[in-house]
Amino acid sequence: MAIAALDLGRRRIGVAVTDAASMGAHPVGIVERRALKHDLNAIAAMLRDRHVSTIVVGLPLNMDGSEGPAAISARKFAAHLADALDVTVEMFDERLTSFEARDRLSDMEAKKGARKRGIDALAAVVILESWTQANPDKIPHPRS
Repeated sequence: MAIAALDLGRRRIGVAVTDAASMGAHPVGIVERRALKHDLNAIAAMLRDRHVSTIVVGLPLNMDGSEGPAAISARKFAAHLADALDVTVEMFDERLTSFEARDRLSDMEAKKGARKRGIDALAAVVILESWTQANPDKIPHPRS
């Protein structure tokens, strides 16, 4: 079983998944946000054949650790996601993931629009990598 991660933005949702052995994370793509139903359907379609058991949703906490409107919105989205996709959904502190994603992309050549979309997907990778490092006991391992 794979694990997915989402980086929720106002305009786009970055999506990443673990590989078949749950050893690494890679970007799957982005969802251009329109409406809740559209967003959930697009995520479901993107993950349909990947056998995802858990989705990690980035929780945008304030720098002092408190929750503001963005964190409340992320929690609501996560609840809808759990219902719609019938999977386990976990929240994970995403502070500074976009900065790390920007840093990783800084040496790559890309047009401005492609770079912005790349940041969203790569931020989801950073969330997933951080979650797997913090939760090694929750990572499904393939049967030998």
